[in-house]
Amino acid sequence: MVSEAPPFWWMKADWRAWALSPVSFVYGRVAGRRMARARRAQVPVPVICVGNFTVGGAGKTPTSIALARAAVRKGLRPGFLTRGYGGSLDVTTLVDTGHHRADAVGDEALLLAREAPTVISRGRVDGARRLVAEGADLIIMDDGFQSARLELDFALVVIDSRRGIGNGHLVPGGPVRAPLAEQMRQLSAILKVGDDAAADRLVRQAARAGKQIHVASLLPREGQSLAGAGVLAFTGIADPEKFYRTVRSVGGLVEDTRSFPDHHFFSEDEMQGLLEDASIKALSLVTTAKDAARLAGRHGPAEDLLKSVTVIEVDMVFDDPQAPGQIIDRAFDNFRKRRLRKPV
Repeated sequence: MVSEAPPFWWMKADWRAWALSPVSFVYGRVAGRRMARARRAQVPVPVICVGNFTVGGAGKTPTSIALARAAVRKGLRPGFLTRGYGGSLDVTTLVDTGHHRADAVGDEALLLAREAPTVISRGRVDGARRLVAEGADLIIMDDGFQSARLELDFALVVIDSRRGIGNGHLVPGGPVRAPLAEQMRQLSAILKVGDDAAADRLVRQAARAGKQIHVASLLPREGQSLAGAGVLAFTGIADPEKFYRTVRSVGGLVEDTRSFPDHHFFSEDEMQGLLEDASIKALSLVTTAKDAARLAGRHGPAEDLLKSVTVIEVDMVFDDPQAPGQIIDRAFDNFRKRRLRKPV
C-alpha cells in the first residue's frame, strides 16, 4: 500500500491520473477481490474498525480515541489494535508509553496508548488475541478496513469533508484504496468530518444504501489559546493545511510554516533549523501531538525542540454526543448475532 499521497491525488484528475489508469484498474481488481473474498478470523469480543476510503489522514486516530472514551464511560475495557506504521518493531507488542519510542512502535500507537491498552501487530489476528489476553472486552482497530483479516462487527469509515476522495482514482493514479462499490458494501457507517461539500456525493450514496451517517468536527481541545501570538507551525501529517487552520482557530498568527511528509522523523539538521528560524524571527513554535510523539524520548535537538514547542491537542467531537455510544451498542448487537450464527 502506498503510504504517501502526491499532491496531484487531491486535484481534479489530470494527465497523471489518466496515464496511470491501467495500473489503477489492475490494482483495483486485486484490492476489490481481496476485500470480497477475505477469510476472516473471529475473536471472542466485538471488533470495531475505524478506516477510510483513501490513503492519507482523515481523522481515524482521534475517532478511535473518541470511541474508546465512550466505551470507558459505559464501563467497558477497550483496547486499540494498530499496525504501528512508522515503527521498526515487527513482532506483536503491547505498547508501553514509558518505554517505547515512536521509532519503535509508531507515533499513532503512542497517542492511542495514552487512552487504553494498545497492541501493534503486523498480523491483526495475533494482535487481537493479545488484546483479549490483556483483558480487553472491545477491540478498536485503527485502520485496516480494506485488508481486515478479522471479523468486523462495525466498520466506521471516516471521510474528510474538505478533501473527500481526491480525484476519485484508485492507487496509484489517486488515493482510493479499493473499489468504492466494495468498500461501500462492507462499511457499516460513514463519519463525515467537517461541513465542506467534497464528501457529500459519497454520503448521499451511503445513505441511499441504508448506511448510517454520522457527522463530527476535529476541534482543538478546550482551554488552548495562542491569543494573537506569531507562530512558526510545523508538522509531518497527511494534510498539513488542516493543522495550520487549527492553529489559526485558536488565535495563532501563522507567520511561517514547515510541512514534512506524513510520519516524518525529523533529522537533527531539520530540528536545529526550526529552533534557529523561530529564534531569528521571534516566533513561537507549534506542532501536533503526533509530531510531538516522534520527538519524545530523544536527546539533543529533539529534546530542545520538544521543550520549546506548544503542542495543539485536538479531539473528534460528534455532532450527536450519543453517536459514539450508539456505534458501540451496534457493534455489540452485531457481535451477539455473529456468535449465534457462528460460535467463536
